[in-house]
Formats: sequence, C-alpha cells, structure tokens
Amino acid sequence: MNTWILLLRGVTPTGKNKVPMAALREALAQAGFFRVRTWIQSGNALVHTELSREETRERTEHVLREDLGADLVVIVKTAEEIRAVIGGNPFVNLDAARVFYGLFNTALDKSKVSPLEAVDFGEDLLHITDQAVYTYIPGSAARTKLNNAFLQRKLGIDLTFRNQNTLKKLIDMAQEAF
Repeated sequence: MNTWILLLRGVTPTGKNKVPMAALREALAQAGFFRVRTWIQSGNALVHTELSREETRERTEHVLREDLGADLVVIVKTAEEIRAVIGGNPFVNLDAARVFYGLFNTALDKSKVSPLEAVDFGEDLLHITDQAVYTYIPGSAARTKLNNAFLQRKLGIDLTFRNQNTLKKLIDMAQEAF
C-alpha cells in the first residue's frame, strides 16, 4: 500500500473551485481510496491506496471534476519527499513564516530555471531545485511577482505552494494515520 499526500492546486473558498473537505473525503473514499483524511480548507488530503502516483493523480482529478465539479490539478507526494523539500530550504536563516514551498509533479526543464533565477526580484528571493520551487517573500504575497501563475508560466509546469507549517502537519498526519 502507498500513502500519498494530495495537494490540490487552486481550491477557492467560493465559486467554481470550491471543494468542501467533507465532500472531498467522501468522494475519494467512494472512488476506492482508504483512510482518507484532509487538512484545512485549502486542499490537502492523505490517502492510502495500492495505486501508483500517476494513477492516484488521475483518479483524484477525475473525482474532483466529475463528482465535485472542480477542475483542479493535483500534486502527489510522499511524506519522505515533502520532508526532503523542507530539508532543502535554502532560506533557513530567514523568517520561516515567509518561505513558501512550491511542489510539482513533472520534471523541470533546466533551460527555463537559470534565466528565471538570474532575475532580480528585489527583496523577494527565488531558488529552484529538482524537488521544489522555494520563494522567500518578506512583504505581501498578494503583491509579489513571484506568484503561482507567473512561476507556472515561466517554468511550464503545474505548481502549488504551501508553507512549512502545513507541510509539517501533512508529514505528521501521514505518520500518525498510516
């Protein structure tokens, strides 16, 4: 059995991509996942399944679209992968509450990384590895150029961001539940 952490990209509190976590738990259980748990309303879930990473992503996206009416991208990770992402944080000497971890499913195109990292974003900082996109945003996340849409467009990947507290909670939940 695999324990997968599902990170939904683009969950909104209202409107088209609203996904109530109780409805998500129920729909995922109906789709054959075991021990389904969610964490906060922003789209974080844990499932236990024999399915592969790709099969889990496809089934979850299908459930979201067909059962819940939300067309969302799902990033699928293990607790170990998320632990490695946290351990790879290049901004450890900065305010941890202002560091954001961007996770993705597909391999990065290396030719897009260096030019983007060479840009001066002022007080905002960017670092990209094979595991994650790290941003340090000391000011308002609503005003930064290093937002999800910009980084997705520049890197050509689906990307979702979480803070360290959320990622640590998901790791803890994976260890507790399974």
